[in-house]
Amino acid sequence: MASTTDVEVRDSVKEYYGKRLQTVDDLQTQACVAPGRKVTRPVKEAIELVHEVIASKYYGCGMVIPEKLKGMKILDLGCGSGRDCFALSKLVGPTGHVTGIDMTDEQIDVAREYIGYHTNKFGYTKPNIDFVKGYIEKLTEAGLPSNNYDIIVSNCVINLCPDKKAVLRESYNVLKEGGELFFSDIYADRTVDESIRKNKILWGEGCAGALWWNELHTLASEIGFSKPYMVIANPIPVDREDFKALLGDVKYASVTYRLFKLPAKKCEASQVTYNGNIPGYEEEFNFDHKTKLKTKVINSVDGTIATVFRSSRFSGEFDIQPHRKESDCYVDSKSEDPFVHLEERNKKEVVATDQCCNNNTGC
Repeated sequence: MASTTDVEVRDSVKEYYGKRLQTVDDLQTQACVAPGRKVTRPVKEAIELVHEVIASKYYGCGMVIPEKLKGMKILDLGCGSGRDCFALSKLVGPTGHVTGIDMTDEQIDVAREYIGYHTNKFGYTKPNIDFVKGYIEKLTEAGLPSNNYDIIVSNCVINLCPDKKAVLRESYNVLKEGGELFFSDIYADRTVDESIRKNKILWGEGCAGALWWNELHTLASEIGFSKPYMVIANPIPVDREDFKALLGDVKYASVTYRLFKLPAKKCEASQVTYNGNIPGYEEEFNFDHKTKLKTKVINSVDGTIATVFRSSRFSGEFDIQPHRKESDCYVDSKSEDPFVHLEERNKKEVVATDQCCNNNTGC
């Protein structure tokens, strides 16, 4: 049973997203409008087809539309008014299905109102989308079946929930074996102080409830997920002086991770070759920010990634062969700090800019 504190947080977030926020212009920080990764043309076109009323109520801190979606069964945690859901509805096609779950009546009502519009817009004979009222830490209670979904997405929502472990545990339960949780969320570079967690606006904006990034790795391991693979990270600046005074030295970042529900039997380290057949990713498939697989090029991957490619929806997209020499394979088991990654990326960008200027080629 949820504590009084959890109930208060939940009610506060409901109030914030149900009544206070009417459009993206009502946000008080840049947390829920952080940029995502570059999108392919099919994804861009799908997003552009979403009705402007739905698009105006979009609050996200990343891009949570992964690769290979046709025919997939997808669940969106904290779907809001449904922008990501409707774009995914287009991308999965008439043989796929998208379910959005949200606890906010006002958001769900708007999403349901536009199901017919998007069904007609996409040329479907019947809807391939539905919206469920419920809590993302209580998916089973909301009536969602176990071992059912190929992909779960979530965009800047898990940080709004007090019980992150319950969200991950329930997500693991409703995913099929080989299924993926592909989600963007807000993370802190340390454990957030209790004084920050008492601020209702910062809860609504995602800062008060942000996990210390390292906690995600611990929770994923405890529940049974693969290690979190970082797809993209971006810093989140806080501009309001009163918020800056309260937050002190805490840094925030929007990070997109992918987690997989893998079979107990794992593959050995392998050599894999991407066939280039995933629409929109014909030249290269970027598994995470480090593992970039060019088409028809042999790559070395560890046993976990090889297991992902063999047991998930990506099965059939890769030729997987044993390593000739175990020493050829680099096994990355460390938890990667997104804030260190951002610092290193910033240094590289500064060096590149300096070289550009020194070569008199313009900046």
